[in-house]
Amino acid sequence: MITFAGQISRGNIGVHSSRLIGCEIPVHFHQLIMNMRLKFLLLPVLGMLLQHLAVAQSYGEIGVSAGGSYYLGDLNPGKHFLLTKPAFGAFVRHNFNDRLAVRGGVMFGSVEGDDFQSKVNLQRGLNFHSQITDISATFEFNFFEYFIGSLRHFVTPYMYAGGSVLFFNPRATYDGATYELHGMATEGQGSAVYPDRKIYNRTVFAIPFGIGVKYSLNRFLGASLDWGMRKTFTDYIDDVSTTYYLDLNTADPGSVSPGQLVSDPTLNHRVGMQRGNSEYNDWVSFVTLSI
Repeated sequence: MITFAGQISRGNIGVHSSRLIGCEIPVHFHQLIMNMRLKFLLLPVLGMLLQHLAVAQSYGEIGVSAGGSYYLGDLNPGKHFLLTKPAFGAFVRHNFNDRLAVRGGVMFGSVEGDDFQSKVNLQRGLNFHSQITDISATFEFNFFEYFIGSLRHFVTPYMYAGGSVLFFNPRATYDGATYELHGMATEGQGSAVYPDRKIYNRTVFAIPFGIGVKYSLNRFLGASLDWGMRKTFTDYIDDVSTTYYLDLNTADPGSVSPGQLVSDPTLNHRVGMQRGNSEYNDWVSFVTLSI
């Protein structure tokens, strides 16, 4: 308790004496007042914090993708979007907050290359096409705050990177006939000329990365447009990598077997001549619209 008192003095009297002239008030009265003021000050701050947490809370998405796929490699070293083919897929995404997310997805597409289309090596005359399946897991970073359903943070550019497993199976078409190239050892894999060359694996690891834009359509629906590359760890998506293993430049076209034909369809090359560039692996790209 605290007591309010006054002093009455006459001359030299009353300096050390006091008496009660007021009333008693609890000692924590001032603390109570201060606590109430503090609460009133903190309420707006707490409200803004809760609002931010509500916006930034994690949530999940599920969606579909459609677009195109193409390849870069020995039969198309640098022309982006050349021979782009249809692609489609599905994905799930978990948003940790308004900036970070993780995405898992599968894409189905096809890629194609042709020396007569890219005009890189007309004397070689090779072509291929392959179905592509890509299963990926990537981390995404939004450059701006983004939340589906937000009236303020409804659009953002973003980038992503991660890992994927890529499945492919190259085929080639000559004179109206289509050949599956993997088992034909077109560069002498396992032959007497190159016994150390191994048959390549049609399931490979890749590093997906890319950029895009996300846009919130309404409270429950978002869309994104992205362009992504897959850096693969194979040079055989197109079945072309190293050197020729046959001397077909003097061969009789009528005596050439299908296996020899797909190795050198123009019959212009000798053993050891360059067929591809093994210093650079192949790339696969997807351009997709997702909802």
